[in-house]
Amino acid sequence: MARTHPERVDAAPAQGTSGGPPTWWVWPAAWPVTAVFVLSNAATPLYVLWQRDIGFSKGTLTVIFAFYIVGLLGSLLISGVLSDRVGRRPVLLPALALAMAACVIFATASTVAALVVARLFTGIAVGAVVSAGMAAVTDVAGPHRKRLAALLASTAMVFGAGLGPFLAGVLSETLPAPTVTVFIVEAALLATAFLTVLRMPLRRPAAPAPGARAWIRVPGVPRGDGVRLMLGVAVFGPGITATSFVLSLGPSLLGGLLHTTDRALAGAMAFGMFLAATGVQFAVRSLRRPTILLLGAVSTTAAMAALVTAVHTSSVPPLIAAAVLAGMGQGAGQLGGLSLLNSSVPPQRLAEANAALNVGGYVPAGVLPVAAGYLSDAIGLTAGATLFGAVLAALATAGGLTVLAGRRRIR
Repeated sequence: MARTHPERVDAAPAQGTSGGPPTWWVWPAAWPVTAVFVLSNAATPLYVLWQRDIGFSKGTLTVIFAFYIVGLLGSLLISGVLSDRVGRRPVLLPALALAMAACVIFATASTVAALVVARLFTGIAVGAVVSAGMAAVTDVAGPHRKRLAALLASTAMVFGAGLGPFLAGVLSETLPAPTVTVFIVEAALLATAFLTVLRMPLRRPAAPAPGARAWIRVPGVPRGDGVRLMLGVAVFGPGITATSFVLSLGPSLLGGLLHTTDRALAGAMAFGMFLAATGVQFAVRSLRRPTILLLGAVSTTAAMAALVTAVHTSSVPPLIAAAVLAGMGQGAGQLGGLSLLNSSVPPQRLAEANAALNVGGYVPAGVLPVAAGYLSDAIGLTAGATLFGAVLAALATAGGLTVLAGRRRIR
């Protein structure tokens, strides 16, 4: 399925082919992805408050983050296959309800256990959205707007991920009840997403083939698409691991460099990171997919170099550069990986393929920042962050070399 020229995200006709939904529906179809991803990182600037009130270490903080990954990976084992077989709506509606429950738990949390449960519920909801929600965007877009669907689904994810900590930082600094207000706002956003899913023009899923595999399994891709998945994971994995590290320990780094716990500043840094992840995808959307992936690998490697510079010089500009470059690395890797899968995977396996890409990305994103958090408690933040940066830079470089080696097999 090689293409001589890269596809462009151009305007499509007002009405989808074969009587499909109109083009404008593709944009609201991406809204549930944004709404859930707002929750995914909304708590980030607030952990300094919970640490003060509850009392826990940087290692415990990364464990709280990791339970999000546990919920997400567990969700991905079933949500992609379930969505492909029973439909997008039956997966998305319960996920949104679970996200609303997480808002309630966050808003009333007074123990580490409560934060763990809230993060677990959030991860389950996000797992459903990155598989069923992103596939729903592609379904609504139709076969002739796959590149547009990949762009909107991917940018919806990273924009929501950045908007969450920004809202939390600003609202917690300007309004009463700093650990409550943002989750009331987020619950309202999730309610609008719930209504959107109810109205979304989705077709019934195709009946599963006779002898279809188990419902709960490690997600995969159809035969022949393994190379596309591998190349996407090789770049997306290090990229999202870099942003996960900045999210989990970024406020601690800011505290060490600036001696400040300003939550608006921590939220603004996270927002800038994901704004870069959003902007880079629109900037590179017309490039060939291997080129997009290579850009992601280079950006992640450069982000780690900036991170190491920041912790050794106690300088804020390199830290900001690290956040922006990490966002670019995740954004380009994510768009490249989703576009590769969208270009060849049939609709009846697309949610599972999206789940497979995210499993490959979120496993290192869960393991490495936790290891770095505990290592930082043991040997110091500077040494821990330096070792983390070196390991991740090596992984990102290996991902770029993998894309170079396999670029002739994809377009």
